Parts: sequence; C-alpha cells; structure tokens
Amino acid sequence: MGVAVDEGTVVRRRGCSCTKDDFLPEESFQSWGNYGKAWKEVGFRLKDRILTRSLDDTELNEMKARSQHDMKKTLNWWDLIWFGIGAVIGSGIFVLTGKQAKEHVGPAVVISYAISGLSALLSVFCYTEFAVEIPAADEQSPVYYSTNSWSVVLDLARCPSLCGSFAYLRVELGDFVAFVAAGNILFEYVIGGAAVARSWTSYFATLINKNSDFFFIHAPHLAKGYNMLDPLALVVIALICILAVKSTKGSSRLNYIASIFHLIVILFVIIAGFIKGDTKNYTPFTPFGARGIFTASASLFFAYVGFDAVATMAEETKNPGHDIPIGLVGSMVITTTVYCLMAVSLCLMQSYKDIDENAPFSVAFVGVGMGWAKYVVALGALKGMTTVLLVSAIGQARYLTHIARTHMISPWFANVDEKTGTPVNATVVMMVATAIIAFFTDLEILGDLLSISTLFIFMLVAVALLVRRYYLSGETSPGNRNKFLICLAIIVGSSLATAVYWATQGDDWIGYIITVPIWLAATVVLRVIVPQARNPKLWGVPLVPWLPSLSIAVNIFLLGSIAGAAFARFAVWTVILLLYYFFFGLHASYDTAKQSRMEKENHPVEEG
Repeated sequence: MGVAVDEGTVVRRRGCSCTKDDFLPEESFQSWGNYGKAWKEVGFRLKDRILTRSLDDTELNEMKARSQHDMKKTLNWWDLIWFGIGAVIGSGIFVLTGKQAKEHVGPAVVISYAISGLSALLSVFCYTEFAVEIPAADEQSPVYYSTNSWSVVLDLARCPSLCGSFAYLRVELGDFVAFVAAGNILFEYVIGGAAVARSWTSYFATLINKNSDFFFIHAPHLAKGYNMLDPLALVVIALICILAVKSTKGSSRLNYIASIFHLIVILFVIIAGFIKGDTKNYTPFTPFGARGIFTASASLFFAYVGFDAVATMAEETKNPGHDIPIGLVGSMVITTTVYCLMAVSLCLMQSYKDIDENAPFSVAFVGVGMGWAKYVVALGALKGMTTVLLVSAIGQARYLTHIARTHMISPWFANVDEKTGTPVNATVVMMVATAIIAFFTDLEILGDLLSISTLFIFMLVAVALLVRRYYLSGETSPGNRNKFLICLAIIVGSSLATAVYWATQGDDWIGYIITVPIWLAATVVLRVIVPQARNPKLWGVPLVPWLPSLSIAVNIFLLGSIAGAAFARFAVWTVILLLYYFFFGLHASYDTAKQSRMEKENHPVEEG
C-alpha cells in the first residue's frame, strides 16, 4: 500500500510504495536522452571515477547521511571479539580439515592453518588501521570519553566508512578499484553463506543419525552440481535474516552466549583428542611435501573468511580507536590457535590416510572408542555454522549499505530502518541471494573461488595501506611519489613473479633466488629512502612498510597455489561486475559525485 500526498490530502494507493526514482534517482536515468548523453561521455566519466579518490570527510559524514537514520552505537571490544570468533570459527574447520589432511598435506595441516592464519593476521592489522584512522582524519570532530559507559560520546564512531575494505579502497585507490573489490566481497559473502547453510543441513542430518544428504532433494533434470536441492537451508537462512534485521545488540548477546558453548565444545575436542591420540599417527609428518602444505593453506583460507565483517561494525562501536584493534586482533589470534590445536588433535587420533573427508572429527572419535562424542561435535559444528551465518548476514548487509550510499548500486539498499537501526533492505536482499544459491548449488565447486576473492581483496587492502601512508595529495613531492610508485610496483611485481614461478615450475627453486631478494630490496628502499606522508593519529600498523609488504607477498603467493579453473570463474564474475558498472554504476556514481561537488560549491562551509 503506497501513500500519495496532494495539497495536504493523504491518498492511499495500492501497490508497491517504491518507484523508479527509489532505485535509479540519478540524472542519467531520468530519460533515454539523458542515458544516451551519459554514454557519449563514458570515457570521460570512467577516467574521473578511476582517478578521483574519496575524501576521509566524505566517508565520515556525507555517506552516512544518505541512510536517513544512524545505526545505533551499542558494541564494545568484548562484543567484537565474540563477533570475530563467531564469524570465523564455523564450518571450515569441521569440513575442510579432513579433505585437505587426507589428500594434500597429512599431519602438516597444522602448518597450513598457521600459514593461512599469518596471512589473515597481517590483513587484520591493515583493516584495523583503516577502521580506526579514517574517522580520526576529521580533526574537527569532537571526541569525548566518559567513565560512564552508557554516556560515551564518540562522534567518530558514527563513520560509515568503516564498512570494510570498500570504503578503504575508495579513499586510497578510487571508485573503480573499490567497486571491483566490493563486488567480489559481496560474492564471497553470498557463496560462503550458502556453503555454510548447506553444511548446516548435512551436520543436522548427522546429529539425528541420518546420512548427510538426507534432507537433499534430487532434481534429475537439473545439471550436475545444481541438482541436489536443499530446502532446509532456506529455513535456516530465513531465521537468520529475521534475527539480523531486528537488532545488532541482540544478535551480539546471542552470538557470544552461543560462542561460549562453541568454545567449550572445541576445548572438549582438543583435550579428548590429545588424550586419545597416538604420536605414531604423526609419521610421516609431511607426506606431500611443501607444495601440499601451501596448496592446503590456500584452500583452508576459507576457514578464516569472515573476520572483515567485524570491521564493518565500527559505526555501531562505542570507541573504535580502542575496541576495533582489540576485537579484530584478539579474535584472529584466538581463532588461529584453536584451528592449529584442533588440526593436531585430529591427526593424533587417526592416520591421515584414514581421516573421513566429510565428517572428520565425528568419525575420528568413533575410531578411538568415543562414539557418543560425535553428537557433541555435531552440536558444536551446528552452533559454529549458525553464528557464522548470523555475523555474515550482519556484515554483508553493511557492505551493501555503504556501496549503495555511493550510488554505485541503488540507494534504496542504503536505507536504515528508523525503529531497528539496521539496514533492513540490504539484509533481506543479500539473504535472499544466499538462500537461492544454497538451495540449488553444490558449493564444493566454488570453494577455491572464495579463497581467490578473499586473498585478492586482502592484497588490495595492503596496497591501499601503503598508499595511505606514503602518498598524500598536495603534500607528497613528485619525486617521492614516483619513488613510492616504483617501489610498490616492484613489490607487487616480484610477488606475482614468485607466485607464478611456484605454480608453473614444480619443485625448482632457482627463480626464488631472484624474485625474493627483489621483493626484499624494494621494501628496504621504501623504508629507507621514501618518507611517510601520513602518521596514524589513534592506532597504526607497526613495522610499516614491512607488514603490509609481507601481506601482499603472502596473499599473492597463496593465490599461486589455487587451481586454474577457479581463476576462470573469478574472471567470469569480474566481467559481470564490469558490465553492470559500465551500464549503471559508473553513471550513477558520477552523477552523485557531480551533485555533491556542486552542492559544496554553492554552500561552502563557513570558517570560524
């Protein structure tokens, strides 16, 4: 039922209250003539979007205003730690560990988890500085700290730019790169959520003593890989969606209560596994060699996907400068430690040759005479997957909200509900997309694609951090800018060369003698010769440029361990994104930026 207003009279009309202007309000879409004119300027507009970088102040204030209502600031570092644990420790450890240990790495799967954890932790540092420092750039925004936790006033916390890597890349690398990255992040969230939902169905079937495919419906007329329908996944996603749109704080309470139970189950798995384990099962430790370790590490990176959702919650965090670093780094350290201990426990209980691929921990406990423990494991896995779905639903909606604030997609998605303080439109749409894919698709074929998307984004965020530290428009001299760009190009290029050599040259090591020293030399030159243009105000990544440079190298190297077919799928999705961008996103975001510039020129801010 819609509402129309005519000379003071409220008229109700049937039908949807949304109009075309709710979805495409920009000037380029007001008529076919305007759209044709926009296409004639496509070259100029693309150049503008590639070269123009968003300002910190724009991310701080203007983007938020486009959601009509503020998100409620209710979270602290304790909430963020539990959100981080809940977002990350889910189906990955219970599903992927067995397959990788049995087929690719053996007992050395613990090293694979440590390598993936190192890559994730390096990215956590980069995310944290952006999450804290972008709002800190507005020096005129007042910050008041109160001993009463209920009366903390922190204007900086209201910054929507903390909606993750999209805003960080938009500030440092421009709209175009940010859009490509954001599209892959949303794709990662949708595919990952669908994979978790289908795993939820399988573990629930195991819990009630049924085969893992008990709830699947076979549709023989559909293509293989899309013919095992999962109606239970639809129910689970619908319930998660309802909870996510009601209240972030309520979701937080449920999340860390459930996470406590989950950690108790994990502690049981670790302790019982060590007690029942046999060190003989750890021989041989590396049956597949170094290549197997890194191949498994690239695939197991899926188990760490989700921590960046915590960075999207800074708009709802009371004190980002204090809470975000503790929440992100703390949750990642805990997660990596847990993963490594669980991997050791599994390989102590069973020889890697006997590990079950689908339910490794349950079968391992049956094998050591603790059959009852499979129910404990199933409950723990279900809890983990439930909280992953919940935090993913919250995080992906906030990504979509901020993208909509830039008008790269319809601003309708940016609306924040006045009553709940949550982005209802974005949440519902993302969960519907997740449900559709979960219903039809066997997501094992897309597992590596998740890792590609994530590693690609994390690499870009590390690049953006170096740009933020070493280049400031109007401050950095042309000479220092050119030296920085050369060093950055060599760091990325040598990392790519190392990854390609690893992927194509087998066990030959000669090439690394060339590529690794080049990376090292470029990082040293950047550290010694090029001055930093900006120092962090509240919190910064330590050991710059070493940590972000290492993050770039590690992420690109892990990409070189992923199968080529996954890169083909990654390219297809990127092409789809580019088609949407050229037909809609480019023109909408250009019009919005143009309108914003005109408003600032017509209404300058008075000094004093």
